[in-house]
Amino acid sequence: MSTTIKFGTSGWRAIVADEFTVANIRRAVAGIAAYVKTQPAPHRVLVGRDPRFLGESFVDEAARILSAAGVTPIIIPKAAPTPAISYAVRQLKASGSINFTASHNPPEYNGIKFSTHDGAPALPEVTKQIEAAIVALGEDPKIPRLADPEPNFEQVDVKDDYLKRLAELVDLKAIAASKIKIVFDPFWGAARGYSCHILREAGVTVETVHDYRDVLFGGHAPEPDDQLLAEAKAKTKEIGAKLVIATDGDADRFGIVDEDGTFIQPNYIIALLFDYLVETRGWKNGVAKSVATTNLINALADYHKVPLYETPVGFKYIGELINQDKIAIGGEESAGLTIRGHVPEKDGVIAGLLVAEMVAKRGKSLGAQLTELFDKVGSFYPVRENFHLTNEAKARFTEKLKTDPSSLGSRKVTSIVRTDGLKLVLDDGSWVCYRLSGTEPVVRAYTESRNESDMAALSAAAKDFVLN
Repeated sequence: MSTTIKFGTSGWRAIVADEFTVANIRRAVAGIAAYVKTQPAPHRVLVGRDPRFLGESFVDEAARILSAAGVTPIIIPKAAPTPAISYAVRQLKASGSINFTASHNPPEYNGIKFSTHDGAPALPEVTKQIEAAIVALGEDPKIPRLADPEPNFEQVDVKDDYLKRLAELVDLKAIAASKIKIVFDPFWGAARGYSCHILREAGVTVETVHDYRDVLFGGHAPEPDDQLLAEAKAKTKEIGAKLVIATDGDADRFGIVDEDGTFIQPNYIIALLFDYLVETRGWKNGVAKSVATTNLINALADYHKVPLYETPVGFKYIGELINQDKIAIGGEESAGLTIRGHVPEKDGVIAGLLVAEMVAKRGKSLGAQLTELFDKVGSFYPVRENFHLTNEAKARFTEKLKTDPSSLGSRKVTSIVRTDGLKLVLDDGSWVCYRLSGTEPVVRAYTESRNESDMAALSAAAKDFVLN
């Protein structure tokens, strides 16, 4: 029986040699080709990858399937950041891109991410068509592929044009003039030679860690989280750097460490950059955040009198707002953001560069800037936890999510938001948001208290609501 291929918020992902097999890659690419053929000609698709195991082979196989289906493949020969591929789709006016990446997932995973002609992650109405085309292939399809042993596929290097665009969006001269030192950690991923290159070209002192290919990513997920940034923190102390900027496996997510070694969570980085862009660019057209992202952004939107858009989880919704020029910045608590005039896709590279610009121009640490932000609009303390349930418990909780609770523990619920999952807003502005995983019996609980002393009690009440 064939594997059911489902495209989630960031494409289809699976374990290599389990469900992520050559046979299933052929089915997925054939489904994408069928969708592309329904769009306006010329039918041209970029094919890229992150540095994962067998990526080059998967790119070649996809190109052969596309070619046989009447879609022209354009190969990106080197590992490339997801946002750089997104930018190239727009520049080349391609029909879209197939990107072999599992982003921040562990090394045994790989995936296929399809982006449409605008460089944005495919919306649900597109992925449903692709999934339907895959199903229409049948159980054991004989998918045509180009057999030429030395195919002459068109190739493109996406790096130079992408970095040129970043240089237009970021004040690199200000970073260089400040004389700050920066540590860059690409986590063995696709941003190797990107963030460090553009900063060094501008005259900034940059030291790197994990700047070589390792398909095992050091033996763990290539995710720039606090517990995995020890080597970057050590390098910061060694050279007296002001900042660590890090990216994940495909460079669509970021991780930031302050000069004292403190990891600054993505919720806060998005809020700080929103405030900074209003201050320095005067952009007040709007701000977007997922429903699970800090309400510090809501408070700043009120403070700056900027329209706020609260979206379901999934960056494609924020990408749509970027395409419509409705927002100056959009971000998700899972470390994805982009800005006005840029790609409608998460970009961990520009995130790090903008943070460097902000530290350089404000002349203050991120911790000091965050304290000032709290003084301006109040304090916010977000936390995310995963609860693993039995299938029976997940079924019970699924029904519970349909109810309208009037309280959470001893706290009164003042409003309920169902943009994505169930978000309970409490009487003091604290909140809890529950989202069920679509692939495993896990519920994600996002909590945010207004006082640091309330964090433990709110987290306990959120957990009790799940388990009882």
